Amino acid sequence: MKSDIRSRDDVYLLITSFYSKIREEPTLGPLFNHVIQDWDAHLERLTDFWETNLLFVAKYKGNPIKVHQEVDQVFKGTITEKHFGIWLNIWIETLDKLFFGEKVELAKRRARKMSTHLFIKMFESRNSNKTICPFLNEKSKNAF
Repeated sequence: MKSDIRSRDDVYLLITSFYSKIREEPTLGPLFNHVIQDWDAHLERLTDFWETNLLFVAKYKGNPIKVHQEVDQVFKGTITEKHFGIWLNIWIETLDKLFFGEKVELAKRRARKMSTHLFIKMFESRNSNKTICPFLNEKSKNAF
């Protein structure tokens, strides 16, 4: 019978199960496998991240926005909302397959918010010389 996420071991099971699917997924696998050189270290880091976010144990230290912006630069701004949608669907499928409970629902909500926020921050960082107002050809923040 499925239970809720209660421990680091549960989070690690979630992360390892999820990323084994991601690595094999035809759209995401090539991206992740290209940028991640040390999968063991990556899985531990992501376990720290989700343990912090789900069990409120302060282990993760890092800047996921910066990391995702750097990955987007590697792929020359070709990462789209489709990539994040596939990621999110696999995340939810993995959660539902392994667990049931409040922490599972929290993990889904946080992943939805994080994926949206990360994609927006990646998109914003693609051009440092942004046009402030899309219908004006103005480059200054003092356009108005």
